Parts: sequence; structure tokens; C-alpha cells
Amino acid sequence: MADRGVDLSALPKEVRDQLAELDLELSEGDITQKGYEKKKAKLLASYIQHLPNVDLSLPDVQLSPGHSADPSPSPEAPGPSTSSASRHHRAHRSGGARDERYRSDIHTEAVQAALAKHKEEKMALPMPTKRRSAFVQSPIDTCTPPDTSSASEDEGSLRRKAALSAVLAQSLQSPDYWINRSVQSSSTSSSASSTLSHGEPKTQPQPQITPAASLLADVLAHTRIENSVPPDVTSSTPQERGSRVDLPPAVRGMSRGQSRSSMLDTADGVPVNSRVSTKIQQLLNTLKRPKRPPLSEFFVDDSEEIVEVPQPDPNTPKPEGRQIIPVKGEPLGVVSNWPPALQAALARWGATQAKSPALTALDITGKPLYTLTYGKLWSRSLKLAYTLLNKLGTKTEPVLQPGDRVALVYPNSDPGMFWVAFYGCLLAEVIPVPIEVPLSRQDAGSQQIGFLLGSCGVSLALTSEVCLKGLPKTPNGEIIQFKGWPRMKWVVTDTKYLTKPSKDWQPHIPTANTDTAYIEYKASKEGTVMGVAVSKISMLTHCQALSQACNYCEGETLVNVLDCKKDMGMWHGVLTSVMNRIHTITVPYAVMKACPMSWVQRVHIHKARVALVKCRDLHWAMMAHKDQRDTNLSSIRMLIVADGANPWSVSSCDAFLNVFQSHGLKPEVICPCATSPEALTVAIRRPGARGAPLPARAILSMGGLSHGVIRVNTEDKNSALTVQDVGHIMPGALMCIVKPDGPPQLCKTDEIGEIVINSRAGGTMYYGLPGVTKNTFEVIPVNQAGAPIGEIPFSRTGLLGFVGPGSLVFVVGKIEGLLMVSGRRHNADDLVATALAVEPVKTVYRGRIAVFSVTVFYDERIVIVAEQRPDASEEDSFQWMSRVLQAIDSIHQVGLYCLALVPANTLPKTPLGGIHICETKQNFLEGNLHPCNILMCPHTCVTNLPKPRQKQPGRPPPHPQNLAATLPTVRMIIDVSKAACILTTQPLMRILRSREAAASVNVKTWPTIIDTDDLPRKRPPHIYKPPTAEMLAYLDFSVSTTGMLTGVKMSHAAVSTLCRSIKLQCELYSSRQIAICLDPYCGLGFVLWCLSSVYSGHQSILIPPLELESSLPVWLSTLSQYKIRDTFCSYSVMELCTKGLGTQTEMLKARGLNLSCVRSCVVIAEERPRLALTQSFSKLFKDLGLSPRAVSTAFGSRVNLAICLQGTAGPDPSTVYVDMKSLRHDRVRLVERGAPQSLPLMESGTILPGVRVIIVNPETRGPLGDSHLGEIWVNSPHSASGYYTIYGEESLQADHFNTRLSFGEPHTLWARTGYLGFIKRTELLDASGDRHDALFVVGSLDETLELRGLRYHPIDIETSVSRAHRSIAESAVFTWTNLLVVVAELSGSEQEALDLVPLVTNVVLEEHHLIVGVVVIVDPGVIPINSRGEKQRMHLRDSFLADQLDPIYVAYNM
Repeated sequence: MADRGVDLSALPKEVRDQLAELDLELSEGDITQKGYEKKKAKLLASYIQHLPNVDLSLPDVQLSPGHSADPSPSPEAPGPSTSSASRHHRAHRSGGARDERYRSDIHTEAVQAALAKHKEEKMALPMPTKRRSAFVQSPIDTCTPPDTSSASEDEGSLRRKAALSAVLAQSLQSPDYWINRSVQSSSTSSSASSTLSHGEPKTQPQPQITPAASLLADVLAHTRIENSVPPDVTSSTPQERGSRVDLPPAVRGMSRGQSRSSMLDTADGVPVNSRVSTKIQQLLNTLKRPKRPPLSEFFVDDSEEIVEVPQPDPNTPKPEGRQIIPVKGEPLGVVSNWPPALQAALARWGATQAKSPALTALDITGKPLYTLTYGKLWSRSLKLAYTLLNKLGTKTEPVLQPGDRVALVYPNSDPGMFWVAFYGCLLAEVIPVPIEVPLSRQDAGSQQIGFLLGSCGVSLALTSEVCLKGLPKTPNGEIIQFKGWPRMKWVVTDTKYLTKPSKDWQPHIPTANTDTAYIEYKASKEGTVMGVAVSKISMLTHCQALSQACNYCEGETLVNVLDCKKDMGMWHGVLTSVMNRIHTITVPYAVMKACPMSWVQRVHIHKARVALVKCRDLHWAMMAHKDQRDTNLSSIRMLIVADGANPWSVSSCDAFLNVFQSHGLKPEVICPCATSPEALTVAIRRPGARGAPLPARAILSMGGLSHGVIRVNTEDKNSALTVQDVGHIMPGALMCIVKPDGPPQLCKTDEIGEIVINSRAGGTMYYGLPGVTKNTFEVIPVNQAGAPIGEIPFSRTGLLGFVGPGSLVFVVGKIEGLLMVSGRRHNADDLVATALAVEPVKTVYRGRIAVFSVTVFYDERIVIVAEQRPDASEEDSFQWMSRVLQAIDSIHQVGLYCLALVPANTLPKTPLGGIHICETKQNFLEGNLHPCNILMCPHTCVTNLPKPRQKQPGRPPPHPQNLAATLPTVRMIIDVSKAACILTTQPLMRILRSREAAASVNVKTWPTIIDTDDLPRKRPPHIYKPPTAEMLAYLDFSVSTTGMLTGVKMSHAAVSTLCRSIKLQCELYSSRQIAICLDPYCGLGFVLWCLSSVYSGHQSILIPPLELESSLPVWLSTLSQYKIRDTFCSYSVMELCTKGLGTQTEMLKARGLNLSCVRSCVVIAEERPRLALTQSFSKLFKDLGLSPRAVSTAFGSRVNLAICLQGTAGPDPSTVYVDMKSLRHDRVRLVERGAPQSLPLMESGTILPGVRVIIVNPETRGPLGDSHLGEIWVNSPHSASGYYTIYGEESLQADHFNTRLSFGEPHTLWARTGYLGFIKRTELLDASGDRHDALFVVGSLDETLELRGLRYHPIDIETSVSRAHRSIAESAVFTWTNLLVVVAELSGSEQEALDLVPLVTNVVLEEHHLIVGVVVIVDPGVIPINSRGEKQRMHLRDSFLADQLDPIYVAYNM
């Protein structure tokens, strides 16, 4: 690291190392810029005090996170620094580094070429709208503590800068060049790659982006179109619904004289150039693009079955080869002096070669810390074995018996302690279970490790003193109980705590048998952690097979960069090395972080013959190598690449060879291998002869791979996958390839399948899990006819691959990374590689990307989650997301369901620092991921929806008529009804004339206002009597939920019949007292409040709902105090009491409140009964004596104010369960309670005396049978006599009040309610002894949404949405230009807002088979609700489209 005025090469080594570590912390986001500069100044302070004017800020060359800098030397920078780490970090690390497992220049070019294809489509994706206050990313170190894991090897934990901008800066060569090059030879890499790897200075300061890329960037960068007006896809003239009079202008505050045409330049009264309409138009434009595959080829809708299996595409490639023949490994050689057990080998070397080095451990700077000889390893292991068996517990009751399982908890940085513990356990014949060091109680996957410990019956853990001190403790100093873990006893194994065995004690070393030797943990795709048991004979045979395959010789030196607690790091570095008296030099993760060249230096210094690495170690060393000119790697005879089975390892191997061939590295020594926790080593490439041709590569078509077949890539060069072989299978093994799903049928030679192995050198079982064991370790492959090919059992490896020419094994992926979408296979690693090739440097933090699938609506859907850099802008992030969609679509021909960005450092980590995929997926599904950016694309990838019922012309939504506030409504009613005067009270008089009122209406033109508090005492000389009963008694005005203001005419005859009907039904005699708590302005509420008691002579106690705001219990305490038998309320009153008093029933009971007197409590409403609310009200107040039978509902409409009302004598209201799928088709199919897709519906009260009800098809006007849903029509003397309008155009709406059936009973006149429902004859009897007809109301016809030719009721979708996440307080849905818009109120913190988007989309797709177009997250209370407790959805829609909602987040689903 060069700093102005300071010669860094002159600084002491430890200071340079500390500076390098500091650089690394900054590049990885572990400290802030400010913290970095402060610490750096402190470090350099003593060295620069004598230098004038030294600037301690970052040097010009330093990369600030997120910006690529010009790596050419800065003028004032001194010559090369001697610290390898520092140069490496400065030039090659940045927060946006790619994950080098997936680094491939060929693939990067393919992705860029694919993206360039999209340049023609100027399709702007609508960018989500985000409230600025939401998600201000906190500084990264406050998100989670920096990665201090004990950790070792996980690929995800170490991110490198791939300098992708430089790759693009080179002129892109054609893909043919790459394909030919990789066929000819594997020893050279791309020129771009070599330019990079040598770190040569580039001349241009900025990458030269191709015109294609810049064009695309342009299109995507300018997606926020503010002023351009989109073509309006809705009709601007209101459609005749044939159901309501249309009075928009006055509602909207326009005078009658204004021309309608002035509204035509807006979309239904909303200015079209509002931001929201523009974005919706963009969304519609993107949705007009063709889907893949077309729906018609896929699913035919059947009213019973939702989806059918897709018809296979005749063009799908199918395997054509012959059936594979099992492949045999070379025979396992017979060695005369082979020890009978691994412990015997240790005993032998401990005695005969005591001074011989067994293990050298390095300190944090990469210098040797200690060397453990074979003598010391033997004596310490012996001490530990003796202590475990004899010194824990008493002689009669020892804590440990041979065969017990023991956890080994050691950090990677202390391999010596781990070796002693492991061999001590083997000598004591207890079974070691190595696990990672837990860092906190809430570690990701902690519960699963607990499951492992439980299934293995572990109750004792061995650890070192240092490690024990670092474990999290309770306040009184005890180690905390980790989540999901069994109770553990901790034993420290440092030498000072061990007891020397007595002279007569000798460990029992039996010949290797089938007893378990050790247990290695393995995480399944679902996240369960299981223990693979390896028997003593398997362990010995595996060591023998590795010794033969790798040709290990006694006394060799091996450098191990892998985790020595599991997998290759343990099999080679701990077991086989002891078998062959090898000297192992371990390079822990922490050393690699500080000094990436350390392993290469160790090979050079010790002339090591074998090195054990992963791709990222190759890449790191390559990036840092310029500081080590004299490194010599000619001693290496085998460079084992542990993750060589990952198809993306090819590039790292090539690039490393390219750089180090000049340092003596021979091309034939690179040996990729394939391993599996169950089968241990599956295959390994043997070193080739000097000068022999190198193995060929397979260049496969990704399209073919997705169908499970091997096809050489010929057509689309962008969709190629280059795969290197992993050599031959292990000595003594037998291998087959079987189909990964279904019975284990042998594959054909050109088919991809799962590799299964039969070998004595593999795992034997999942410890303590016999059920899962059978499916994995006891597989008998079958032939095409389904007959077993033999009797020997094979083990599944979880690797997908095929056998190439010369019996070479090729691996193309893992079962755990397999995503099955619409019958095609995609590999998670391939998708990560593509996402990383889309220039993530500005957006993705340390290349941390997780890919998984979630099952939604009968198929797997792909989700990509990445960590976003703290300094990434909204535009950069959105552009990256858009390009990832395009790249994955082009290269993999698959649509993404969801792409989410979360703040840096917040994804759950594995113990080794990688992303914990299962926990990430769990967080996504539970709404705990807290993304800061999200893009849902259900329209692209959900191709298995049922076909629409029929092609419906896209009709515009009903004309919105919502009220900005109450006053314009009052003004409107007065104007329309031509009222001569206003009767009101004094306080309201003042409001009507106030300055506030003048802001929304003209207060000077009110008719005469009469104060009813101040009326003359004189009585009129005679009481008015109407000349005919048909004369108008009053006008009933009401605003519907769709914003329609309607006034109906009520005659004197209708009023008296209605009152008589209510009196009979509810037995309202003059001695009665009834309590009424609902709004008295219209409908049945007005009749009960003002007319019924006058007609029947009973006493009414009137409680305005407004009173409940100041005294919540007033209604219930009135019922209790006056022992009221009958009460009427509204849903809003019931909801207030349920939410506000539900938790206070004990207190109310103590105050003497008793509701046992209440015989009927009727909810007055014009909607479907809210079953959940009435049930919870009944349950909550049951403790106060409320009878569960008391609560019921009423139903009325505009044309007839009271159709149903629960009487005192009738049977209890019945509840039925209806299949929701059939309702969408206007059918009624009753199902059992609890059936899937069932909807509970409660009867709307008993039909009133004198009312006849019939169910009619609203289109044909013909009567419908039992199983149909139709419009409710009524015939009753108390129906209203018509709509009241200022024009007197009653003829237009006459059919609402006086209409006839088209056939059946043509003479009766019916009134149309505008509500959908059905009638069911019940088994119950009514008062007269007849069978009782129950009316079930489903919903208002005006409110229904017609989508895909099916009829949906908003309340059903809203019920599902509200269930999707605990933080959704209320929700509302509406449609706009055939898009479904869901508005959800967020009751939790704003960081949960984006969690709701996928959950809402999922639940609506799963339960209603609809794709949500827009998800809007708003604050609580934003969804307008009227005084009756009904949602004003159209009002909400208008506010949204006019951009007046101030939403927290708006997501436009692609």
C-alpha cells in the first residue's frame, strides 16, 4: 500500500501486515471509511511525525468501495511494496468482488453478448417507488458483526475482485475463439484473463463499454419517465353498468354546466401523467411481450382440477445412447505392511519415527507457529484417551464408554489440538463428531447442529482452553445453551489438564471392523444437518485408496489449505497423511485472509510434493503473485483441486497455470477431484505423464443439460458450459449413473444422472436415522425393464454427471443445487455464475448471492437474493436486477420469480462464512429477509395458470365516484334533492358556515338552515296526512363502496309495511326496550333509529357510534345496565369492541358487566356476513355471559332496505362451506369444513315476512337452479319505488325496481339488489313448521373483479393477503387496466415492507390463481373505510393513481 510521503517498504513487517489487514477490513466493509482512516493514522503516526505536510487520506490508487480505479501507478507512489498482502488488497479487492468459484471469462463474454441482444428492445421496466425515509442503509458494521468466524474454507466467505470491468475493457473476442481455444488446450487462458492476472497497468482510465452495453445501460437508466404520457389503455367514457345512476361531476366538485370533455384527457378522472399511471403503463408494455412457453400449449382449465400436466414438447431432446454399463475402478492393491487400523499406524510412527514432523501450524502472518512430531502426537493422544476413559466421572460410573459419541469443537486456526482430540477419541474408542465453533446463541443453522447432536446422542464436547474462553457465556459465566442443542458437558483437552496413563494401561487397538470410527456432518438441501458415520474399515480402506490413487510416499510434505475437520482437508490432511507418515503444513483461513500467497510460499520453502486447495486459493495466489518473483513450484507432483467438480473451476485452474507455469508449475499436476459426504472421495484425476496431452474439455449445451441430456454445444455459443473431468473413480470402487428422481434406473450413455458408488471406502449410514439411510446408502440400480442389476447396494453421492471417453468422470452439478422448473433442470451454481457475470461490482457486496427455489402454485420458482453494497444507488441496483433477468432469460431460458437485494452483511452465514441458503430461504418464506430492493417477475415465469374461461373484451373499471370528504356529499344530496331547507343543530350550523367548509363548497348558497334546538313552542293547527299511501315519505341517500351516490324514494306504504315486517320478525312490542348503536343516516339504520319505535311503540336507547371513541364500553354497559334483550349495531362498532375490549373482559366482569340478558344482537349491513368478526366477538364476550346464539346479521340493499333480519323465533343462522374455485365460475359447490380452497359463508339472517327472493342470472335474467350463483332479486311491498334524480330519468333505472324474469314466472315484478348470492333449503324448520330457506350473500356485483374471465370477490383475496404476514394490518384490492393491485397496510417496522411483496404475490397465486400486478405497501389507516365499516376501494384506487397515497413502497411485478 503506497501512501504519500511514507516509504512503506521501510516500515517494520508487523506494521505492514496490520495495514494490509486494515485494507482488507475496509474492502470487505468490516469497518467504515472514517474508522479506517483513524486506525491507519494511529498506526503510521510514529513513523511520519518528522515529515511535513503528509496527507493521511487514501492514496489516489486506493479503491473506494464500488468504484473501479485506474490501477496504473500513481505518480507519487513508491516502487513495489514487499508486503504481498497489501498490494493484493489494494489492487484486487473491493466490496463488489466476484465469487471466484464462478469466475469464467468465456461465460462473462457470453453474458455480455446475450445482454447486447436486448439492446434493440427499448422496453423500460417500471422502477419501484420507495419512500425516501424507508431503508436508509445503516453503516455496514451495524448490520451484523464482521465475519469473525473460526472459520475456514467456505467458498462464499472469501470474495475477490475479478476486475470484471477490465474484462469488458478488452475488446471482446468472439465466442468461437474461446470454444476453439478450450478444445485445443487447457493450459492457456484468455488474453483478458492473463492481462488481469498479471495486473499490468491499463492505459484507459475508464472501461470502454461497447456501444451495445451503453445503449442498454441508457435504456435501463432512464426508466423513470416523468412527463411522457403513455397511451391510455382504459376507455375514458364511463360504461353503462345498468345498475346505478351516474352522477360524477358534482361528486368530483365540478359544476353541472362543465363539459364532460374536460375530463377526457385523464384516465377516469385521474391525470394520466401522474407518476403511478406512467409506471403502470410501462408495466403493461413489458407484459405485452410474449411469454415462454405460450399458455395455450400448457394448461386447459377444468372446473375441478386446477392445473393439468403440461403436454411434452415434441422438440425436447431425449437420450439416444445405450444403457450405461457400471464402471469399475482399478483393483485396490495388496500391501504387505499395511497397518490393521489407523491407530496402529500412529502407534508405529510414534514409536519408530518420534522425531519425524507430523504437522506444522502457521500463525496469522503465515510463519510457522509450532510443529507437532509423530512422537508428541502419539503421546498426547494417548494421554487424552486415558483421561477420557478413566478421569471423567468415577471408576464405577465413568462418564464415557467406548462407542459413545463426542463433539469436537476446535477453531480452524488450531489444527494441532484438533488432531490430538481426534486421535485421542480413536484410541479411547469413542466416536468423534467434529462440528464448527458456535459464535452466538442465534447462529444460522444452530438448531440443525442441535438436531445432529441429538440424533447422534452427543452430550459431551471436547474443546481447547482458548476456544472455551471465546464461547458466549451467561452473566454467571456458564456457557450459554445454544438454540436447539442438547445439554452439553464441556471438557478442555489442553495437555496441562490431561493425566499421564499408568504404566500398565495400553489402549485397545482392534483390527478395523464395521464399528463406527467417526461421524462427519453434512447439511441437506432442506437444511437438516445429519451425521455420516464412517466405519473403521471404511476409514482404513479410504486411506489406502487415496494413498494408491495419489501415490503417496512415506515422509512426503503436503500443504493443506482446506478445513481439517471435514471432507478432503481431513481425509488427506489428517487421516491419509498419518497413514503414510506425511508432514502436513496447514494454512488456516485467517492466514489466507491476511496473506493469500502463504500456501504458495510454503510449497516453495518446504519443496512440498502435494498441495490441497480450492479454486479461490488458486485465484488469490494468482492475484498476489507479483510480489514473489522467486517462487518455485516445480516440487509439486500433485495440485489437488478439492472443488474441481464445480464446472466453474475450469477458469481458475487455467488462469493459475497461466501465471505459475513460468515458476515451474507443470500442467499435468493439476488434479481436480469429486467428493461427497456419503461416498467420500468419488473420483480424482491422477497426475499425467510429462509432456502427455492434457485431458480434453467437454463443451456442453446448457439447454441440453436442462433436459438432462449431454449435447455438444453447437447453436447458441452463449449458452455453453465448459466442464473438465475429475479423473477416474477410486480404486476398488464400482460406479453407475442413475436417474436422479424416481426409481434408481440406469441412465443412457448420453444422459445426465446421479453418480452412485459401491465401495468399502464410503460412509455407512446417517447416524441415528435408519429411515433416510435406506434411501441413500442402500440403493439397488435397476435396468430399463425395472429389474435390479444385482444385489450389491450403492450409495448416492448427490453429484450429477456422466461418464466420458476413457471412463473419465465429468460432474455438472449437485442434487442440492438442482432447481426443477416446469420439468427442466437448472443448476443454482450456473445461475450464480450468470448473475455474477452481469457486472455486479457496483451493486453486489463481496459477490454474495444465494439462489434457491420456492414452490408456488404447483411448480418450483427461482429466487435470487444478493447482498447490496452500502454505497450502491437505487438506479444501479435496479439496472443490475433488470440485466440479471435478461441474462438468465437469454442464457438459461428460464424466468426468475423474485430477485431481492438485502443490506450488506445481513444474510445468515454458515460457520465458514458462506451464505446459509436454507436459512435464507426460510427467512424469505416467513417474511424475515428485510430486502432493501425487490423485483418480482411472476408474469414471466408462471406459465401453468388455467386457461381463461373465455376471452373477455378488456372492459374499463367502473367510473370512480369517490368523495374527497363528507361535505361535498352533503352539498351533493342537497343539490340533487332540491332541498328547500336544512334542519340541523347549532354546532353543525356553525360548521356549515365555517371558513373550513368554504374551502370545499360554496357556503353562501346553502338553502335556509333551521336550528332544531330552537323551535317555536306552538303546535301546528293540524297534522299532515298524505293523500295516497304511494306518495313519497322520504328520500334515502347513500354512497356505495364503489363511490356511487344514490337516492331511493320510500313511499308511506313501503315505510309502514317495512316497520310492520320488522315488528313481526323481532317481536317488538310496546313493553320492549331496544338499544341501537349504528349510523342513523340511511338504510335500515335510519329505519330502526327513527321510524320503527314510533310504529311499534317500544322504547329505543340510541347510542351514536361516535360516543364509543370517547368511552368504548358505553354500548355493552348500556345493554348490561338496562338488561336489553334486543340490540342492533354495525360492523365498525363490533370491530371497535373486539379490538379495544377483547383483552379487558376480566376487568369488565369485575365491574359487574353482564350480557346474559341479550337474546339477539343483530349486525345491520349491506354486505356478506363477516363470519370471522362475529365469531370472535361471540367468543371474546362469552365470558361476560353473551350467548353464542345471540349474534346474527341482517341484509338490505338500495332497492330494498331490509331483506333479511334474524328474528327471535326462527332457527339459528346456518353456515356452509363453498368451494372457492366453483364460485369463480358462478357455481355453488358445497364442501366439508376444512376442505382446501373452502370458503365459510353464514346465512344473512331470516328472510322478512312478505319478502320473496329468487336467484337470477344477471345477464340472461332467467331464474337459476340450486347450484348456481346469481343476482338476488326480491319481490316485497316495502321495496323502494325508484331512484330519485334531478332529471326524472327514472325510466333508465326502472328495471332495478320493476323488472320481470325472461322466462319462468313472467308476471311478477321484481327489484334487482345488485348482490350475488344463493338460496339453500336447510333441514331446519321455521316458526310455522315449514323447511327454512336460507339466503347466503356472497358479495356486491359492482365490487366483483373480472379477471381471466372469472369472477372474484375482493374480500376473498384480501382475507388471503391479510393472512400472508403478521405485519399486514388491513388490505384492499382493485383492478386497473386488467392488472390486480393489492394495497397492504404495514403495522410493523418499515424495514419489513419489502418482505410483504413476495408473500402477498405467493398467497394470491396459490389461493386464487391470479398474478398480482402491483403491490403497494402503505401506513396503517391509509385504506379508506366508511362509517359502516366498509372499504372504499374505488376511492383508494383514485388516490393511488393520482399519486396521493405516499406509499412506503410500490412494487411493479414483471
